[in-house]
Amino acid sequence: VVISMVLFQLGVMSSNASTASVLFCVNPFFTIIFAHYFGGEPMNRTKLLIIGIALVGILFMLRPWDVQEGNTPQGMAMMLIAALFFGVYTVMGKKSVQKIGTMAQTSISFLFGALILMLVTLLLGRPVVLGITDNIPIILYTGVLVTGVGYFFYFKSIELAGATTGAFAFFLKPAIAPIIAVIVLREHILWNTFIGIALILTASLLNIL
Repeated sequence: VVISMVLFQLGVMSSNASTASVLFCVNPFFTIIFAHYFGGEPMNRTKLLIIGIALVGILFMLRPWDVQEGNTPQGMAMMLIAALFFGVYTVMGKKSVQKIGTMAQTSISFLFGALILMLVTLLLGRPVVLGITDNIPIILYTGVLVTGVGYFFYFKSIELAGATTGAFAFFLKPAIAPIIAVIVLREHILWNTFIGIALILTASLLNIL
């Protein structure tokens, strides 16, 4: 939680919000690999086809042949590392969910992660509570809805359908994040983004079917 979430935030600060969301969504690729080797989930041609379609969609959205202004190599690298660790977190989460349940898994993992992060913050001499009162709506949204409700349903899907299927929920994020980035941050969506969205939604539909 500490490594993945901190690198995620740093990656967002060093790249466009839409790009950061797309890069973090490659974590299902890592999840499929880890779930196959460490979680006992089988690999088949259908999964490989779905991964291939989604990967092409992500490449279109990232546009590596002409990197969009606002993105940096450091930011994109941090997002990829964050995605890798989240892939490990997903596979490990499935095993613990089967033992302690979805509610306990979500709360314990993030509470321990927050405790460790607070200790690191104190050791580095960084402020812990500075700015909270000025950003209460955002903190409540990220804490209650994203971390609480969001990850509860995420692990519930893993419990019911497996780590690989649960991780594919992140393939919907690239279709949603750019729209929100346009509305809130006034980011521009180019033609390649629409192609990427269509491919990613196609992969998600195939996975559901």
